Amino acid sequence: MKSWAVGIDIGGTFTDVVALDYEAGRLHSLKVLTTHGDPAQGVADGVARLIRDKQIDPARVARVVHATTLFTNALIERRGSPTGLLVTRGFKDVIEIGHERKYDLYDLTVEAAPPLVERRLRGEISARMDARGAELAPVDAAEVRAVAADLVAQGVASLAVCLLHSYASDAHERQVLDILRREFPALEVTLSCDVAPVVREFERISTTTANAYIKPLANRYLDRLQARLADLGLRAGVLMMLSNGGLSHIAEAKRTPIELLESGPAAGAISAAHYSLRDRRADLLAFDMGGTTAKLCLVEDGRPSIAFGFEAARQKRFAEGSGLPVRITTVDLIEIGAGGGSIAHQDALGLLKVGPQSAGSEPGPACYGRGGEAPTVTDANLLLGYLNPAYFAGGTVAIDPALAGQAIGGIGARLGREALDVAWGMHDIVAENMAGAARVHVAERGRDPRDFVLLCTGGGGPLHSYYVARKIGVKTILCPPAAGVASAYGLLVAPARADRSRTVSVRPAQDSLEDLEAAYAELESQARESLAPLHDTFGPIVLTRQADGRYAGQGFNLTVRMPAGPYAGPDAPGPQALRAELVAAFESGYREKFGRTPPDVPVELMNLRVTAEAPPRQAPRAAPMEAGAAPAPKSRRQVYFHEAGGYVDTPIYDREGLRAGFAGQGPMLIEDAGSTLVVGPQGHVEQLASGNLVITLQEA
Repeated sequence: MKSWAVGIDIGGTFTDVVALDYEAGRLHSLKVLTTHGDPAQGVADGVARLIRDKQIDPARVARVVHATTLFTNALIERRGSPTGLLVTRGFKDVIEIGHERKYDLYDLTVEAAPPLVERRLRGEISARMDARGAELAPVDAAEVRAVAADLVAQGVASLAVCLLHSYASDAHERQVLDILRREFPALEVTLSCDVAPVVREFERISTTTANAYIKPLANRYLDRLQARLADLGLRAGVLMMLSNGGLSHIAEAKRTPIELLESGPAAGAISAAHYSLRDRRADLLAFDMGGTTAKLCLVEDGRPSIAFGFEAARQKRFAEGSGLPVRITTVDLIEIGAGGGSIAHQDALGLLKVGPQSAGSEPGPACYGRGGEAPTVTDANLLLGYLNPAYFAGGTVAIDPALAGQAIGGIGARLGREALDVAWGMHDIVAENMAGAARVHVAERGRDPRDFVLLCTGGGGPLHSYYVARKIGVKTILCPPAAGVASAYGLLVAPARADRSRTVSVRPAQDSLEDLEAAYAELESQARESLAPLHDTFGPIVLTRQADGRYAGQGFNLTVRMPAGPYAGPDAPGPQALRAELVAAFESGYREKFGRTPPDVPVELMNLRVTAEAPPRQAPRAAPMEAGAAPAPKSRRQVYFHEAGGYVDTPIYDREGLRAGFAGQGPMLIEDAGSTLVVGPQGHVEQLASGNLVITLQEA
């Protein structure tokens, strides 16, 4: 019987590999530095080492699950493939015109995010549909061949096809695809009807071109990854984490790699929800901080918040409209450039700033001794005593306090400050940056952060959660077991998921319920078909219906959950009762968001959405932790706490030695192979039977 699962999460600095032994209920983990030149090599090295060290039989591995930020970075750094765009005549500049809105009214030098496709690589054809999907001008095969040949001659390797009103009818785009496959078999083609079959031309074109831009890169990487893992004897097939927090087969991911953009952060949010529910804490702020970025996600009722679009590669991190709109289903989170590798620098006013630039893994922080000289957050944490030089990343990465001191001392000399002051300033600035982002993210959703528990994951989350929580007013912190590799573990507990959507224009109070049911049934069939290859390891499938609706005349949509079907046929309720139920579902969501509904205005449904989820058939055992006597600290060292006014002789505990019932008053540090939990002087920590550590912050 196959009894192992392997999770792999590639970050900007570290690649995390975990192996779950279902029979023993044990999780084994390993951190290795990300190999940016060939990320698949770092994965292969890490997996091979874990297999060797833990004596895992590759034939007994039931599944391998993967998440990565490589494709997000390719968009940000513009490292995709030469991409062309094929559109309806007269629309090739939509990708550049956008909404014609400035994201910063008072910045006279504001620049929009440059399009992914140069103007010379945009082609036009005369084929055209109207808004109802009726043909106005047919596809001219000779015209398609000529335009595509010109683009290929200019070096285009991937082509995005975005014809007018393809959300209403995909017939023209399918015809174009058939022509391109016959004439240009080596050309990668992305159709907007496959990637974003929803209304709004600019967003649809932006999403389709982004998919085309990263598709060749994604396919090459995923092919290499499969080959490397197969060479290690792992032949179960690779599953990919999607941005929506669910898993998909690798073949589906290669077709639409745009859905992988937020796969790593999504895995962290799934892991946070999983761990929090062990202690019946359904509402939390999931705080995940790695080597390059920090992420925060709101989790309510045990489920991460979901959004149906976001902006990639923003010119200004918090400025809406400054990035490339991508219309995919994604875990709703905020991300900032604050991680262990974030570089400290002096701005034009002579002030200390940290990030968003990162030293990554190559060369990495100065203390790595790999050629890096810039002062980073990891260097500051080492100087403050929060990190153990002999046990960083479980002892797999050597770090040198002397090199950290040189880097911090260098910027300290320029600022006219002692190295210790600069190190604390860097730690405090990172905490304030994350706290500021958290305040904005939570307030925009009408919530108060003081009503939530902060759950910290990632290599840097436990290091910084104490001071982040104090800044935003949170009184309780949860730190799960193996917090440093929580995203990789989240891959192993995530469900399989498929999201499908399409644009309609339906007024449920009066339009045909049969047509509405037919549209939903088609989406449900597509979602089920997507999950069919995973039937042996995931199931049963649960379908959920949602819709983007509005009151007639409004210019924005609100996504609400809709009643389960069917809406027509012998099993459906009476038409009048069903119409009232559909309208009431939208009105309930509208009142929750805005407090009241407008009188006597009909409801319109604009986009229909279907989610299919299937939980893993084999789940990890959650045996309660045994109670035991409180262990003695494994060591003590001088650790800096600002509220104590300097270094404090601090006990250091090994997390593996803790048992249920352990409790203690800070200050203390609790170390494991992937992270270090900092408990300040005003924190009281307790080890729960679930495996979670809970810190209660007390008043000064």
